[in-house]
Amino acid sequence: MWSLEIICFLLCFVPSYQQFPRLCATQEALRTKECCPPWEGDGSACGASSGRGTCEDVVVSAQPDGPQYPFSGLDDREKWPLVFYNRTCQCTENFMGFNCGDCMFGYFGENCNERRESLRRNIFHLSRAERIKLVSYLNLAKQTISRDYVVVTGTYREMQNGTNPMFAEVSVYDVFVWMHYYVSRNALLGGPGNVWTDVDFGHWGPAFLPWHRAYLLHWEHEIRKLTGDMSFTIPYWDWRDAQGCDVCTDELMGDRSTQDPSLISPGSVFSSWRVLCSQAQDYSARGVLCDATEEGPLRRNPGNHNRNLVERLPTADDVEFTLSLTNYDTGPMDRSANMSFRNTLEGFGDPRTGLGNSSRLGMHAALHVYMNGSMSSVQGSANDPIFLLHHAFVDCLYEQWLRRHRPSPSQYPESNAPIGHNSEYHMAPILPLHRNRDFFISSKDLGYEYTHLLDASELPYDRLCQPLLQQHLLNLPNNVLIANIYALKACNFAFRGLAAVVLTTKRWHKGSSWLQPLIRSNEIEETNQHNYQTTM
Repeated sequence: MWSLEIICFLLCFVPSYQQFPRLCATQEALRTKECCPPWEGDGSACGASSGRGTCEDVVVSAQPDGPQYPFSGLDDREKWPLVFYNRTCQCTENFMGFNCGDCMFGYFGENCNERRESLRRNIFHLSRAERIKLVSYLNLAKQTISRDYVVVTGTYREMQNGTNPMFAEVSVYDVFVWMHYYVSRNALLGGPGNVWTDVDFGHWGPAFLPWHRAYLLHWEHEIRKLTGDMSFTIPYWDWRDAQGCDVCTDELMGDRSTQDPSLISPGSVFSSWRVLCSQAQDYSARGVLCDATEEGPLRRNPGNHNRNLVERLPTADDVEFTLSLTNYDTGPMDRSANMSFRNTLEGFGDPRTGLGNSSRLGMHAALHVYMNGSMSSVQGSANDPIFLLHHAFVDCLYEQWLRRHRPSPSQYPESNAPIGHNSEYHMAPILPLHRNRDFFISSKDLGYEYTHLLDASELPYDRLCQPLLQQHLLNLPNNVLIANIYALKACNFAFRGLAAVVLTTKRWHKGSSWLQPLIRSNEIEETNQHNYQTTM
């Protein structure tokens, strides 16, 4: 019944206003290099008449980059966003957005003066109604053309310096697929096969964690705008000690097809999804950018991966060792010499020693390889919705490290990091502009928290107990149902004692029936460097 439930759910919505702002993808904007669209609330550029922001010159850092990229003036991401725009909106107070029409992360309300903290939860602690809502929102985002953004399909040079704009319309979800492709793509040096592969503005360096943190926040923000559900948060998949792909069920991210194990089960809405920007080697061979056209079905074959590259999924011990590393990023950009938290969490350091001299990948990268499909190519990995659940947990571990070690801002390198990774560098290709250092701070400063990191006294017991009670009541005879409603209060009380124990264990067992909540169908609420190499 999944498909019928989701179709009914989606009919309740109409497309809402939602990586280039559409209003800045014009010939005039590109030729003047000014991206200062009007805020619809007052019609003035950047909402200046209402004091929300002003149109200002973009200031980029003059700090030197590392030696990995020995070119200048060849890639449109260099000194982002100056190739395309040298004037953008700079917002005041708690306002944010390419036209200052949104609120900063953690702020809500018409005037962005309501401070609220959102809670990201373990996906296995969601009720069935919440799981239906999650899948419905993902599918809605995949089917809805973004009203605010378009994606670039040609270089600025190919656009003849702006006189011939080259952009494509894509869905809200695919805007973020494209963003992840664009930040990690090879540099085009001109002509077929003439590319530079040792470059990535969002991976293989200190910006890996801040960039993906900003990415997830913007994705969450766009889903809220699309659905009108301001309480929506991305759940996380705690994959410590997982024996397989726990989230690969038709109720969640899609089971394996019995007809073709590399495809998604037809019982899942994700079986109809088509991918884009996933043919990195083809783009390099032709010397072109992804043109944002569909390239085939979403693929996944978890566990049938290259075991010479990934021996096993990460364990709780791997995670604890990684969290114990005191240095965020030690400086040497040779991944074999970089014994640091970031390098190990990203997957290049051995999670038992921190050394990067192994031919195997671990932690974050291990999950990508294990999925053995669309998620196993760096540039195309965001096509798989598991990407969001996976990176939410990676971000949770990043947050746990920040709280444990309380690093000074100086731990983040100001200079000589790989291009795109210095602290003052603007994150490509994100508009509005953010600097890497802006997200080297606690999630609480950005308005969100993880249940994984809460103390026992802070856990939302009613939201955790209710699914358990629903399952308990399902198995009771009718004559004792009413009496057992009092179990909710008992669970609430017992959870306060149990939570401290649970929080110290590796993780809750996800396969147990007592964690599968009850809900009726009418109760719906709301093999190059750029690949995590795969055997497919």
